[in-house]
Formats: sequence, structure tokens, C-alpha cells
Amino acid sequence: MNRETTDRVPFQATFTPEFANRLRKHFGLESCKTEPHHREWYGYELEILTGQDALQAGVGWFTNYYLDDNPYVDNWGVQWKIDPYETSFGKGIYTNIRRGPLAGDAPDIGNYRVPDPNAPGLYDHVERLVREYKNEYYIIGRVHCTIFESAWALRGFEDLLMDLYINPDLANKILDITFRYHLEVSKNMARKEVDMIWLGDDFGSQTGLLLNPDTWNEFFKPRYEQLCKEVKQINRDVKIAFHSDGCVYDIIPGLIEAGVDVLNPIQTECMNPQILKDKYGDSLSFFGGMAVQSTLPMGSPADIQREFEWLKATLGKDNGWLCAPTHHVQQDTPVENFLELVKCVQY
Repeated sequence: MNRETTDRVPFQATFTPEFANRLRKHFGLESCKTEPHHREWYGYELEILTGQDALQAGVGWFTNYYLDDNPYVDNWGVQWKIDPYETSFGKGIYTNIRRGPLAGDAPDIGNYRVPDPNAPGLYDHVERLVREYKNEYYIIGRVHCTIFESAWALRGFEDLLMDLYINPDLANKILDITFRYHLEVSKNMARKEVDMIWLGDDFGSQTGLLLNPDTWNEFFKPRYEQLCKEVKQINRDVKIAFHSDGCVYDIIPGLIEAGVDVLNPIQTECMNPQILKDKYGDSLSFFGGMAVQSTLPMGSPADIQREFEWLKATLGKDNGWLCAPTHHVQQDTPVENFLELVKCVQY
């Protein structure tokens, strides 16, 4: 992440619960229900067996994904539904937001109670990860859905987007709820000596931003800037990564100005790695790149080899690339394809 010379490209990956079980079976491990954000202690068996260099644990609203196979309500009051799907490798489920506690025409913000970011035991798994693995692995503290996604989970996607334009005072109150919670989480992570704070909000569609860049600059950039500043006051060496799916060319300069060091996930269906490296390679490192929308599930081993070499020659030229799939490896991916990626990294 300092763009220094390494002996090989470093590697990190996460998996949907269904793919993780298939991979466990491949390695002769017992079936085990896991969730990819590691909100509690997790054995890291798959990460170690696949030669990964970074291990991660999460604290924040986003860890409420994958909590149950049945509809549930999380500790923020967000109602979740279960959406099943089928692949040639079997069935799976996604957990998706049904309704938030601040939805509707008159959200009762005054009486809304946010979970405690300093609750006893909340960081036990992070502390254990640092204690047991920091000498050998790069430790990532995940704080995804930092402001925008957790805010629209509370309010509703369409309503929050409309609030930004027709009721900005309400929008700011809701954004402050999620911002202040995750600011405290990020600072706590930095105090616990993780190597990276991994922030993120999905602002991109396949072809461009979901909102006007000026709106992003008004509502979101100052909050990320404050978060990055306060985190680096605690630990100036910690790297700050930012995740946004989709095409986000228009906000990359603002992310750099805010203090972001690393961009994730680099969906090559949406953005050109050569353009990113040429324009921003002196300011950003890159994290991701291996396509879960196309190459990993639908490509051949030769396709995976070609994509890895292409990314290594672009994002990884002169270093500064952490190889990873662009999202959790999905149930539609052949295990053999993922293992081919592992082989590419190792050799």
C-alpha cells in the first residue's frame, strides 16, 4: 500500500456463505455457517489455506447482512427480507433491506436510538485478530456502508435521495446519525492498531454516479474528510481504503482530497484500470480488480490468467495493487476458477 517493491502481488478474498461451504468441502473441512464480514471471531481457515496476505474483521451497521436465513430485524431497527436464488452449483440467499425505522412522511428522528459504538465486547474479535495475526498478516478493519448506505437503510433509498434535494435539513440529520457512529467505530479501529480502515458507500451504477457530483461534494465529501483526518490523528500510518461499486470516476479526486489512500473494488466492467493507474497511481493504491460479474463465474482458467496478468500490468505496475475479487466470491463461481486465481497469485 506504500507502493514499494514486493516479492509477489498480495492477495485477499471473501466469500458468500454458500461459496464458503463449497470451498470448505474442497479442503475437507466441516460445513460451517459463516458470514463474509466477520462481525464476530472467525477462524480464518479458508484465508490461510488459500494463501491470503490480509485478514479482516468488521464493526458497523453493514455487519447486519447475512444474519439469518429467515426475515429479521437488526439492532438498528432495519427490517430485512430473504431473497433466494439458484445457480448451477445450488441455491443461495441474499439478505436485502425491506424497510427502515425512519421511513415514511414523518420520521421520528428525535426518539430514534442509535446502537452504542463503544458497547462492551463489540471489538473483541478485532482485538483478537490483531493480537494473534498482526505479526504475519495485514489487518483490515472493515467499516463499510459508512454514511450513505446505512442512512438509506434507515430512511429508504428513494426517500433519502429525494431528501438530499427537497429536504436537506432532514437528510443531514440522518446522515449525521450514521456518520457519527462510524466515525467513532473507525477511530476505535485505529486505536486497536489495524493496518487499514476500509470505508465504503456504493455511489456508482454500471455507467456513472447515482447522484450529481455537486451533491456528493456537498453532503458526503466533508464527512469523509473529517473521518479521515480524525483517524489519522490517532494513527498516521493507517491506510484508509474506500469501496464503491460501479463507475465513480467523478468522485475520485474528491476522495483523494478527503484523505483516502486506496480505491476498491475496481470493477473493470465499469472503469478502465489503465486510466485509473495513469491518472491516480501517484496518489492511490488499488484493491480488487478480479471480476465477479464476469471472469470469475463465467470465464475459463485461461481467462482468469489473462485478467490477472492484465491487472498486474496496469493496476500493479510499479506496485500498489492488492489483488482481490471485486466482491464476495459468489455461489455462481466454480471452485476451480477461484483456485486458479490463487495459483496466479502464488506463482
